[in-house]
Amino acid sequence: MEDNTKDPQLNIELDQDVAEGTYSNLAIINHSTAEFIVDFINIMPGVPKAKVKSRIILTPQHAKRLAKALADNVRKFEQAHGEIKDYEQPPIPMNFGGTTGEA
Repeated sequence: MEDNTKDPQLNIELDQDVAEGTYSNLAIINHSTAEFIVDFINIMPGVPKAKVKSRIILTPQHAKRLAKALADNVRKFEQAHGEIKDYEQPPIPMNFGGTTGEA
């Protein structure tokens, strides 16, 4: 008899253009009761305007899972490579509206 209690495997495809990634040095986080919106931005020194390079929309449950996964991976990285220094950044004016946080 076959054992069907195993979790089915998920086949994930990664397109070449997505695999190359997008550099971001600022994340703006907005949320409502239904979703978290994370805008990834690349700010260049001396350039007064920056564009959102990528936007990810998550349910609150997925946002919480992502936060836990990031915290776990940072902890593992620091165990292997030492503490990550968190340098103070000058405040960046935020005019997106809504409830906003910086990451």
